[in-house]
Amino acid sequence: MPYENLLVETSDTFVGTITLNRPDQMNTFTTDLSQDLYDALLEMDKDAAVRVILLKGAGRAFCAGIDVNELFGKSAQEYRAWIEHMERPLVTISKLSKPVIAQVQGVAAANGMGLMAACDLAIAAKNTKMGLTAINVGLNCVGPVIPVSKSIGRKKAMELLLYGDLIKAPEAMEMGLVNRVVPKEDLEQEARAWAESLAKRSPVAVQIAKKGYYAAEDMNYDKQFEYMNEAFARLCTTEDAKEGVSAFFEKRKPEWRGC
Repeated sequence: MPYENLLVETSDTFVGTITLNRPDQMNTFTTDLSQDLYDALLEMDKDAAVRVILLKGAGRAFCAGIDVNELFGKSAQEYRAWIEHMERPLVTISKLSKPVIAQVQGVAAANGMGLMAACDLAIAAKNTKMGLTAINVGLNCVGPVIPVSKSIGRKKAMELLLYGDLIKAPEAMEMGLVNRVVPKEDLEQEARAWAESLAKRSPVAVQIAKKGYYAAEDMNYDKQFEYMNEAFARLCTTEDAKEGVSAFFEKRKPEWRGC
């Protein structure tokens, strides 16, 4: 379906791409963009032709946060509903069955940094800057800091939240916010190749791995093993598991059936 604020495409390599498409506004979140992104993520998650979702921004920025033009003139109750709407894509990503990779360039600030951190994986151009910058205009990023803190821990997340400083991609990778950093001119090619490499894995194994990881994340240590072992046992009964092992012994590429 067409989207006003996004570009959406699906390749024959099982990668679906969602591009935030407000380049003149640095892809800032509006109510409509947030709704489009939420809908597009759900649509791609249901699409059998998509195994991996690549999320990126058009123009010079990944996403510079929320459009402050929508900020004024609301009651406290309306502000709560509004910010929950803006953050719904961040919450949704962990609930999708398919992995989402953030392709990040330019700036990822405030809700944009939260969106990047909420993605399952992230690859960034070396010159990218990112931060929880809302504190600098008398607000804060208490929503976006949640996925950020899951990646880097409490004290460093608190520093980013309270100071609002921008950090560069190499430092973000050292913290655990970003998986890979590449030269700006190589970002498009490297991100695509990385997504296509993941899409070559068994979709059943990948989806069970993602679901199990998030479900077990906040369980007690022993309960995590119980949950993951149950997930592994279910995986072993699938056709993809049988095909993968057979292909290994037969020294051939597996032909995934997605079941």
